[in-house]
Amino acid sequence: MGIVVWIVTILVAIVFLLAGLAQLTRSQAELKAIGMEFVEDFSAPCVRALGALEIAAAVGLILPGLTGVLPILVPLSAFGLALVMAGAIVVHIRRNEYAQLGKNLVLLALTLFVAICRLGPVPFGI
Repeated sequence: MGIVVWIVTILVAIVFLLAGLAQLTRSQAELKAIGMEFVEDFSAPCVRALGALEIAAAVGLILPGLTGVLPILVPLSAFGLALVMAGAIVVHIRRNEYAQLGKNLVLLALTLFVAICRLGPVPFGI
């Protein structure tokens, strides 16, 4: 089970790392062009802050578990990303972007899976 949790954790971290990097390095017009249409509702600094938080959480999913330094940050990062996904679901419902909900629900489920596993049955390690 530990290997499954690590695989899911790494995949989730990659998704949020890439999304965060895009939000930090691309303009709002470029983000909209690649499917992140929610940026219309938020200021550029807000989008960049969200990107920075996603990168920090992605790092928090991996490094503490690998190093053993403050491993409690892994489930906390996962719960934080679950909150981000809950917020994304609300934003997409308000914008009538129902096609986007599937990926948000999957990411929400995966982040909760990591958080719950790391707090309970599969603490840390492989």
